[in-house]
Amino acid sequence: MALTPARTMPGVLELLPLDQIAFQRMLDVIRRNYERFGFLPIETPVIEYSDVLLTKTGGETERQVYFVQSTGALNAAAKDDEGMPELALRFDLTVPLARYVAEHERDLSFPFRRYQMQKVYRGERAQRGRFREFYQCDIDVIGKDALSVRYDAEIPAVIYSVFRELNIGAFTIQLNNRKLMRGYFESLGIVDGEQQMLVLREVDKIDKIGADGVKEKLRLQLSLDSRFEHGSQVSEDAIRKILDFVQIRSNSLQDAFDKLDALGVGPEAMEQGRHELKEVLGLIHAFGVPETHYALNLSIARGLDYYTGTVYETTLNDHPQIGSICSGGRYENLASQYTKSQLPGVGISIGLTRLYWQLRDAGLINTATSTVDVLVTQMDAAQLPAYLALAGELRVAGIATEVVLEGSKLGKQFKYADRAGIRFVIVLGEDEIAKGVVTVKDLRREDQFEVARSELIKTLRVELEQAAAMG
Repeated sequence: MALTPARTMPGVLELLPLDQIAFQRMLDVIRRNYERFGFLPIETPVIEYSDVLLTKTGGETERQVYFVQSTGALNAAAKDDEGMPELALRFDLTVPLARYVAEHERDLSFPFRRYQMQKVYRGERAQRGRFREFYQCDIDVIGKDALSVRYDAEIPAVIYSVFRELNIGAFTIQLNNRKLMRGYFESLGIVDGEQQMLVLREVDKIDKIGADGVKEKLRLQLSLDSRFEHGSQVSEDAIRKILDFVQIRSNSLQDAFDKLDALGVGPEAMEQGRHELKEVLGLIHAFGVPETHYALNLSIARGLDYYTGTVYETTLNDHPQIGSICSGGRYENLASQYTKSQLPGVGISIGLTRLYWQLRDAGLINTATSTVDVLVTQMDAAQLPAYLALAGELRVAGIATEVVLEGSKLGKQFKYADRAGIRFVIVLGEDEIAKGVVTVKDLRREDQFEVARSELIKTLRVELEQAAAMG
């Protein structure tokens, strides 16, 4: 019988154990910081009714959705019920959150603070660094009827806490406000909602295609759009002012305030957006985020239609080619398709699979050490009960320990420990048992020492704590 080639489909990330440990530790850091700020965990099914998932989207999103082909009992049921709803894999965590909040609204306490760290699925075109199955790590605060803009300032504090602990280099949380942008466009005569979205989507590309690229795209779009009420000549002036606007940057709180004030008086939306952005920037500082780690950037637009106020993107200062490593923003009514209740919210998402891949590709993270601290070797099969007893003592003390259960040459056991990334190897032979000691070999430092059996746990704890302190 011919063997089936062992392979995975393009667009999935499958890691070796020590790389998986590094990935898992990033998940643990994110989870720990989300919980530190008072967010509560939820999980939603990977499979949802397709009409629920696609209620607020369609078009390009629908072309990326994985629809589920039912089998077994579901398939049999479908034959009896032609109206059986179609199923699909979730493509993000925001739409399932909207459904979750609408469905459980009466049982939730508002503001509802949730975090969710699960896989999502998109039919992306296979290419380097793009994934069809990937982890998203989201936080959102959902209000009932209203939600203070103060929560918009808390989100960057969480982001700062996460990435500071991940220790992946200098980063900047960049902020803008969609109301401010829309109001400014309105002051230039761009009042049509669809046209404003067109401009938002184009200026959001400025870091990828540059100011000249955005200028050309806007010139083409606005000069040909009959809804632009002042004609093509004013369109050129509007384009120039738009480009001046979106190139406003500031890394200083006071400078940011000054530049926002210098925009001049504008329509109500612009004034509201400016007020909100200034309040958020000021409160971020009060939350303890250093000014070196957040900035005003009026080109940040976030192309998705549902953002209505504050928007965020986080970038690595020394690796701009990686792009945004964390993004999100404010939306006014999360679940309008599922409930008549007003449920405004604000949140962010870390696409961890892509982030991990990018960081590893850039050499910013390394393979992790094993989660196993100690390997107890087997010198004599007759002494196996003694080895198991020693391992039991170490585990009770919180030291992760593996025992060699099938004997082999000692050199082979050491080689196994080295390849598996286990730091400490313990030898307990006749001589050690007679003297009441154990021999410990530290594979990281490449040295070997004897320690009294009664002092083993204390000695290993000191070594492991020092290693943890050094990161």
